[in-house]
Amino acid sequence: MIEVYSWSTPNGHKVHIMLEECALPYRVHPVDIGAGDQFAAEFLQISPNNKIPAIVDPDGPDGRPISLFESGAILIYLAGKTGLLLPQDVRARYVALQWLMFQVGHIGPMFGQAHHFRQYAPEPIYYAIDRYTREAGRLYGVMDHHLADATYFAGEFSIADIAIYPWTRSHANQGIDLAQFPNVLRWQQAVSARPAVQRGLKVLEQQRRPLLDERSREMLFGETQTTRRRPS
Repeated sequence: MIEVYSWSTPNGHKVHIMLEECALPYRVHPVDIGAGDQFAAEFLQISPNNKIPAIVDPDGPDGRPISLFESGAILIYLAGKTGLLLPQDVRARYVALQWLMFQVGHIGPMFGQAHHFRQYAPEPIYYAIDRYTREAGRLYGVMDHHLADATYFAGEFSIADIAIYPWTRSHANQGIDLAQFPNVLRWQQAVSARPAVQRGLKVLEQQRRPLLDERSREMLFGETQTTRRRPS
């Protein structure tokens, strides 16, 4: 039984979907990031960067428990554990890893900044809104161009699609009209139709709430977030 420490966010959804696609048994431990659960000493032992998701697998690769944070690393680990969703063909495997890194290095940070300045900033900063909205549009263009000749990012459905998909669900919050990117729209609809994806999106769905109150803002963006901590 894999222990999953998570919340209903794009990065959390990545791991929820992966576990459902792989049909692995797991138990979810909610980490309410708006309430500050991510700063608990027990969680920092697993995720020293105080970010969700994180997992503990009691049946690690050498038969001993292993804990992992960073959603991209977790996807690679689960693919290696199950032999699923990372192509066996060497060339296709590196294509999948390439697009996974694209999500980790570009989509997550840039879309996240677009979300922040368009939704969460206490006052509008037009330079930042314009900067990150335009960058989000550029990244959608990169994806749209690639998907003109590919059903999925690595040809077959893989961890690359699982990583990217949850971030595209909030395209409106990024200032993006998905109709302008028809290949991304077609791909997104195909991924949305997968039963395991639908199940993964329901994980912790009932606990999700808007993070717009002052306490949530402090936990996510204030001094509490930037205070140095060490796992006890």
